[in-house]
Amino acid sequence: MGEWKNRRMEKSFRDLEIWQLAHKLAAEVYGVCRNFPERENFGLTSQIQRSAVSVPANIAESCGRYRQGDKLQLLIIARGSLYETRSHLSIALDLKYITEREFQILDGKYEILLKQLNAFIKYKRNTT
Repeated sequence: MGEWKNRRMEKSFRDLEIWQLAHKLAAEVYGVCRNFPERENFGLTSQIQRSAVSVPANIAESCGRYRQGDKLQLLIIARGSLYETRSHLSIALDLKYITEREFQILDGKYEILLKQLNAFIKYKRNTT
């Protein structure tokens, strides 16, 4: 037991700024989806919600893995889901499901998250 006493524990995923922003953005995506047509419930609405939720979920899951390679893989999957969400937002804009302003705000926040996530991935790669 003594060997664990002095060992630095990893922070909770909830303490990570990238998880906090990804979590907040997923909730914001759900908010704009309320205005999507009902016919999209099993189409674009479902897809954009799943990809938006996948970003914080994969960041969180990466914190629960022991192997560095597993952690990195999940962060890369989160990055892919981020790109997927941005693509879905572009389609929602083209279909007039969201306004230009809603798109610009969300896309801008996802750009910030992308930069933070890329920096976190780079940090994790270099701490191996």
